[in-house]
Parts: sequence; C-alpha cells; structure tokens
Amino acid sequence: MIARMAEPPHTPPPTDAARVVAAHFRYYDLVMAAFVAILLLSNVLGAGKVARVALPGIGDWPFGAGILFFPVSYIIGDVLTEVYGYAHARRVIWVGFAATVFMAAMAWVVVALPPAPDWGNQAAYEAVFGQVPRIVFASMCAFWAGEFVNSYVLARMKVMTEGRHLWMRTIGSTIAGQGVDSLIFYPLAFLGAPGWTPHLVVVVLFTQWALKTGWEAVLTPLTYLVVGWLKRVEGVDVYDRDTNFTPFRARL
Repeated sequence: MIARMAEPPHTPPPTDAARVVAAHFRYYDLVMAAFVAILLLSNVLGAGKVARVALPGIGDWPFGAGILFFPVSYIIGDVLTEVYGYAHARRVIWVGFAATVFMAAMAWVVVALPPAPDWGNQAAYEAVFGQVPRIVFASMCAFWAGEFVNSYVLARMKVMTEGRHLWMRTIGSTIAGQGVDSLIFYPLAFLGAPGWTPHLVVVVLFTQWALKTGWEAVLTPLTYLVVGWLKRVEGVDVYDRDTNFTPFRARL
C-alpha cells in the first residue's frame, strides 16, 4: 500500500542546497523546537519505564515506553532533510545534541544537591531523574551517529531517485539510522551489565530496531502530509547535489 502512494502534490521546483542558505523560512524554527522537545521528553518520560503489551499467541511482551515517541524525532529529521536539506537538518541535530548534554548535566547537578531536611521525596526524585553515566553516554553517541546517518542516507537517496518515492527514502533512511543508533546504544549501554547477557542485548537490539522502523512505516502517510504542506508554504524543495556532508561543518 505504501508503494502506491502518490508523491506530495503541488511541490515547488527542485532547488539546490546552495540557493537556500540565506533563505528565511516560516516554520523551520518551529520544526526545530518540535524535534528538540520530543527528543528531551522521550529521554525524560519514556526512557525510565518498561511497559508491556499482550500479543496474541505470545503473551506479555515488555518494551521501553520511550519507543512510542522517540521515533517521531526521526520522522521530524526526515521532514527537515527532505524539505530544507541536509545542512539545515545538521544544525537541528547539533541543537538537539547540545540540549541533551545540558539536560544530562542539569539532572546530575539537581539530583546531587542536598535536599532540605523536611523534603521527603529525594529517593523518588533520584529514581525518576537519576542518570546512569554509562547509559547517558551511550544514548548521546547513538543519537548523534544515528541522526546523521539518517539525514545523509535520505539526502543521497533523494538525489539518486530524483525526488521520487518518498516512502522509500524515509523508511530506507530510518532502517540505516535506527540501525546505527541501536548497534551503538545497546552494546555500549548494557553489554556486560548485571542481568544483561550478550544474547539478551542482541534480542533487545533487533526488537527495538524492528519496532522503530515499523513505527516509521506506519506514520508514512502523516510524513507525506507534513512534507507536502511544508514544501508548499515554504516554497522550497532542496536537493543536496553539491552539499558538504561532514557533520562538523558549523555554517549552513
């Protein structure tokens, strides 16, 4: 069904990335804010809870609650690259990375501050907002690498396909980006940790990878709607034909 989807209608003519460096966009900053908000909230609210769902013929299946919302950041990353180009997506990824670093540092400082004698919520506060350095480090590395791979693959596929088959680009880039994310995060965070056998790490790694990619596929119709609308209102459809794809380039 996805393969028969029409491309977003009424899009503007293709534009090389170099021609939009100085452009002023109406919604770019809002898309950036949405990306950072979802990223931070997924880490704060979703990372610490293990939920479960009853699957027919299988029974209860545990999963990290953050998986329901964190993949939305990849969808926004796809939208950014597809509409505004790799250079603008690169800036957003760095903003998200910096915000995550600040969040981790703030959580560590606030949790470590001595509580007032009559404040009896320190244990609960530590349980919710306490950060395990190894997991925080793994999460930051995985996010940074995965997002850049996702954006790079989508940008290159867009040029190769001449802008056709958006569903192929979004799902293909997510397979690559989420694959790198999972391959970095789970071994770095849990391999050798108490209760985590190598087999369990591999099982959880591939389960999360499959679920995140499946979530991207399910939300493909929404991606089409958002991409088509943004291209129309912004009047741009960027093709990264001559883009410098280094992640360390500061300017657009």
